[in-house]
Amino acid sequence: MSAIGMGCMGFTHAYGTCPDEREGVRLVHKAFELGCNFFDTAEMYSYFGNEEFVGKALKELPRDQVIISDKFWPEKLPGHHFPEDKLSEAGIRKTLEGQLQRLGTDYIDLYTEHQMRDGNEEEVAHVMGKLIKEGKIRAWGQSSPKADQILKANAVTPITAIQSEYSMMARQWESDVLPLCRELGIGFVAFSPMANGFLSARYTAQSEFKGDDLRTVISRFDKENMRRNQPIIDLINRYASEKGCTPAQISLAWDLMAYEQLVPIPGMRREERVVENLGAADVELTQEEYQALTTELDKLTIYGDRTGLNKLASVPESTRDQGDVYKK
Repeated sequence: MSAIGMGCMGFTHAYGTCPDEREGVRLVHKAFELGCNFFDTAEMYSYFGNEEFVGKALKELPRDQVIISDKFWPEKLPGHHFPEDKLSEAGIRKTLEGQLQRLGTDYIDLYTEHQMRDGNEEEVAHVMGKLIKEGKIRAWGQSSPKADQILKANAVTPITAIQSEYSMMARQWESDVLPLCRELGIGFVAFSPMANGFLSARYTAQSEFKGDDLRTVISRFDKENMRRNQPIIDLINRYASEKGCTPAQISLAWDLMAYEQLVPIPGMRREERVVENLGAADVELTQEEYQALTTELDKLTIYGDRTGLNKLASVPESTRDQGDVYKK
């Protein structure tokens, strides 16, 4: 797996105007040319539309040279009409069949339960073991699980990777989940490694977000929170200046230092962002620099998080407004 992967959600929604499909495919190919081989999607993104995009984007690339990461939502989505529970064996199999068809492949490399439902850990893990033996998936994982959920599932079918938010502004997993991953030899896929772009230092309290942009509901982008979080931007800018790189690259380099089996998956919808983000793998923070930066982070209060987005995900589709970042 490449040191940095590509989060593909933004190619079809979530951060305002998307590149057209042809340009999106070109950018995926550009990332592959630069050494990125890990591409992440989910059935929830654009309600299946993102998987269709990823399938088209990877169609012309050698299948044995790309790693497809896909996720299944624990509850039924619009378009799911099967009677079985989504997390039953029959439900998972029918879900997977649709995903394989949309991706245009006969197997998924990393198959992840997207946002955990309590109480089904062993059952889901048992089904994952069957799918691995059948060759329909190569490995499996959990997204944003609690430590006890990892332990329950891993005892049935070993987990390859946990996928959760992790960045300088979201370090909630450091007390239990990351140490458990180290103990069990489980990888960690970090989504939103730049806190939805905040840590790129390109946005200020004067920045406007509207329409299909999840930053309209994420509390860290409240104008007052952006002003109060300026010290973290000042800190990153200082290190970026010393290293001769960008703030985004410092943010990703810090993520990479947190755990040797951690792979961040930033979104990147312009060629300059593809080059910049993947180039972060070449930015070297020494252990001393990493510790010093982390110590300074520990002294800062972080205002806001992605709470608004979590709440939005639980709202019934029929009641969501035009700001719904999940709509196709």
